[in-house]
Amino acid sequence: MLTFVITSLLYVCGFVFLYGVIRLAVRHALEDIEVRRVQAARAEEMAASRDRAMLERHGFLTNGG
Repeated sequence: MLTFVITSLLYVCGFVFLYGVIRLAVRHALEDIEVRRVQAARAEEMAASRDRAMLERHGFLTNGG
């Protein structure tokens, strides 16, 4: 009987531990996604700014005359 109780307790604790590990992994993944989204938006803004600056310096590239 004691073996059954200990086995059951370890079984339940294992699932609780596994739930915590999965929850932690998902939280970190969502934080990483948010950081990458912000970095991508910043990179896009910087690229647009560089393009505008380059076209201001080299207006002949726009075929605008």
